Amino acid sequence: MKQTKILVTGASGFIGATFLKRFAGRENLLLCGAGRRPVHDFPPSVRYVPVTLDQLDSLDFQPDVVIHAAGRCSPWGSPQEYQQDNVATTRQVIDFCHRRGFPRLIFLSTAAVYYRFAHQQDIPENAPIGPAFTSEYGRSKYQAEQQVADYPGEKTIFRPCAVFGPGDRLLLPPLVKAARLRKLPGLDSGAVASRADLMHVDTLCDYLLSAATHPRLRPCYNISANCPVETQKFLCDLLHQLGLPQPEKKVRLNLALRAASLMELLWRWLPLKGEPPITRFGVAVFGYSATLDVSHMLNDFGPPAVGFHPLLARFIQYYRVNNL
Repeated sequence: MKQTKILVTGASGFIGATFLKRFAGRENLLLCGAGRRPVHDFPPSVRYVPVTLDQLDSLDFQPDVVIHAAGRCSPWGSPQEYQQDNVATTRQVIDFCHRRGFPRLIFLSTAAVYYRFAHQQDIPENAPIGPAFTSEYGRSKYQAEQQVADYPGEKTIFRPCAVFGPGDRLLLPPLVKAARLRKLPGLDSGAVASRADLMHVDTLCDYLLSAATHPRLRPCYNISANCPVETQKFLCDLLHQLGLPQPEKKVRLNLALRAASLMELLWRWLPLKGEPPITRFGVAVFGYSATLDVSHMLNDFGPPAVGFHPLLARFIQYYRVNNL
């Protein structure tokens, strides 16, 4: 049996680690992960090497496919940090691929490249992007995409929606923490209820594996669970199922954006350590609609193997059992 050799960057992070653990032990796969931090809980069939991306040539591994999942995902950071962690590192991975015979390259970007401070519905892959972005994160990911587009080997770009699941630290945990402290307000988006695409990490990993083995790929794919939710209702239902307090007050979207702008200015000018309690990007994610057209995903890879709601229920049970 021919094995597909897959190298995953960012293997010590949320998505990269989940991918390697999810598909460990498959006879048709040979998996190798590269990450910045030591990790000791990978199954024996997974080879993991703590290495920076500028040192990938030290790997004794010849990949057929490279899944580039490394990068800065935080909604806060300096432009220089995003340039280094998302743009410069992507250049390093592409250079590695050049030297290793042009393996198939799957770049994990983000749907945040599309986002504007406005409602957006059924965004297709060919939607206009930039020149303005709601975050340096989205800007840097799009700059990295442009580098990938010039790679002469087989490649594709994944633009996933917001991802949750065990190991997530950026999407739901801050909201749950704020709710516990009774510091989570509701957002009033006006006459239009905001809607968003969310996706369990297992669904994203399944699609990454599909892209690794599919005979022919499109240049870019929007990726989601194909099940948009009403954002505020989803959040209230989630808090109810976790036995957490509901938001006690509502804040108008325009006021929340102004407050976030002020917080960002304070954090940059003073400067203050850590991240602001709210950012414009975070407010926009929950205050404006942003749903994806995933027709290409469905046509090439099929629907999610497991539906959104069963995976959400499984995740809520995980939260309860682990007292997160």
